[in-house]
Amino acid sequence: MSGAESPLEAGREAIARYEWAKGYELLQAAAEEHPLEAEDLAALAEAAWWTARLDECIEARERAFSAYVEAGEPGPASRIAMALAKDHFAKGVSAIGTAWAKRAERLLEGEPESIEHGWLHRLRGVMALEGAGDYEAALAEARRAGELAARFGDAELMAVALHDEGRALIMRGDVSDGLALIDEATAPAIAGELSPINTAVVFCNTITACTELADYRRAGEWSDAAKRWCERQSIAGFPGMCRVYRASIMAVRGAWPEAEAEAKQACEELPSFNLSYAGAAFYELGELRLRAGDLEGAETAFKQAHELGRDPQPGLALLRLAQGSVEGARQCLVQALGAEEGELHRARLLPAQVEVALAGEDGAAARAAADELDGIASRYGTEALAASARHAASSVALEDGDASGALAEARQAFRLWQNVGAPFEAARARVALADAHTALGNGEDAALELEAAVAAFERLGAASELRAARERLARVGERTLASGRDRTTKTFMFTDIERSTKLVDAIGDEAWADLMRWHDSTLRALFAEHGGEEVDHTGDGFFVAFEEPTAALDCAVAVQRTLADHRRAHGFAPLVRIGLHTAEATRQAAGYKGKGVHEASRIAAVATGGEIVAAAAVAPPGDRFRLSEGRKVELRGLDSPVEVVSVEWR
Repeated sequence: MSGAESPLEAGREAIARYEWAKGYELLQAAAEEHPLEAEDLAALAEAAWWTARLDECIEARERAFSAYVEAGEPGPASRIAMALAKDHFAKGVSAIGTAWAKRAERLLEGEPESIEHGWLHRLRGVMALEGAGDYEAALAEARRAGELAARFGDAELMAVALHDEGRALIMRGDVSDGLALIDEATAPAIAGELSPINTAVVFCNTITACTELADYRRAGEWSDAAKRWCERQSIAGFPGMCRVYRASIMAVRGAWPEAEAEAKQACEELPSFNLSYAGAAFYELGELRLRAGDLEGAETAFKQAHELGRDPQPGLALLRLAQGSVEGARQCLVQALGAEEGELHRARLLPAQVEVALAGEDGAAARAAADELDGIASRYGTEALAASARHAASSVALEDGDASGALAEARQAFRLWQNVGAPFEAARARVALADAHTALGNGEDAALELEAAVAAFERLGAASELRAARERLARVGERTLASGRDRTTKTFMFTDIERSTKLVDAIGDEAWADLMRWHDSTLRALFAEHGGEEVDHTGDGFFVAFEEPTAALDCAVAVQRTLADHRRAHGFAPLVRIGLHTAEATRQAAGYKGKGVHEASRIAAVATGGEIVAAAAVAPPGDRFRLSEGRKVELRGLDSPVEVVSVEWR
């Protein structure tokens, strides 16, 4: 501030540069010299909000509201009233928040339709979506807000209204349409075209939508973007909200110490700023402590979450189960599910309901919860929801005596959790695999899965799960996996993208990364569908094992047909070569070893892009796919030629 510049002028300039802390101090100093005008009071309130001074923000807004009303300016006054409504909702004082919303409505009654009416529709839509769970009403209000934004040329309201419309669509089950609108609305925020407050709104709600969908990869990307944006602003309150999301995403990714640090910091930052997010922060802390085996710490965190208005379920129910109170866990979930009607919110509770019901020997309740979860996962279509549904289905199938069905479901759950990048859930799916193998009498396979689960739980620090897995392993019987006694016969598949290096050069690294994400998720879904076990994934190829040759052959044909369909519909898909071979191999913790594995790998190298080449024994004559004449091929590194055929899949 220059010597001649007043605190008021310097404060206004600081606010214009988004220097919130400096602007707040200067405007406060100016207010001690002379009463601030309504516009400056509104600026002071915004600076207080960004620096996590919510009480001071409310006080300044109330003064700005009175000043606008006295000046006969209902439009600006209504905007301040709407902001005060949201501030009181953040404090958990919904009655006062609703009262301020009503004051905004009354101010605009009889006034010519204006952009403020659009913001009022937006507020009503948020109240319907987040408060009442009325998705249809929220959708109608968001669309009306968008109409007024277009009519008055307000880019800020247009972006936020589109975003709200997308959120409402997602919550009622129209996921693809909703995400498309959210992407459209987020573009101007990324480009820096929106004000800080609406940029924050868009980032925050985008991450919320992705998290509720259990789309953790997408949520993680947006959380990282929001964190970078926060770091460019001189703000204190909004980062606390970001930390809650980051803690949740880090926990899924297996970075538990880092997640706990973020959650603890959010717990310190948020209680005086936003009770809803503060409650969510304590809930995340409770889940982390529960997984780490700190039951007392988890109890404290869940109680704090509850005091701040956050439903502590399903974490508290799972805590009661870990404490040995099946009935206490059951009561927690019955109450929570009875009060919750939103499908995505119910999807968070249902896996715990399956677990608790089975612990209480209530197979009917477990089956009903698993069926409901499966329906929700089918409607919303994210990998994490599908993985959760498959794990629940595996548990129920095992309880019903269908060990083979349980094994198939657990395999799918494991692959999906691997795709999501969720090591804790993937390790739990391995335990489910082990339980199914044990029921089928496959003791060695069960031990293999349990040893992998134990290693994962040790890395994560999941004390309770580690103890339970070790107990299971002791019952199955420890063994030496590297010994030659663990011999098995499988049908092995190797896949590889033809001319991948040239393709990278042609399309660039970024496009290649996008292509590989699509390729990997597409093939993994087909492997899971046909009961394939992903053994290894290096570069652009997969090594997969199947119990039966028919399943491997069906899967290979499905891969090529899926790629061909995508090529016809979208103009491009990579050319993949596939090799199949049935052989005996030694099963080890890292996968399979032996001559048969090498032969399968070399057979894949014989194939060209779009071709399936199989050892003759994999696809005998008379099978439902046409085969070429058998031919002897020399395989690099092997002494004797192998007879192979090409599979006609078109």
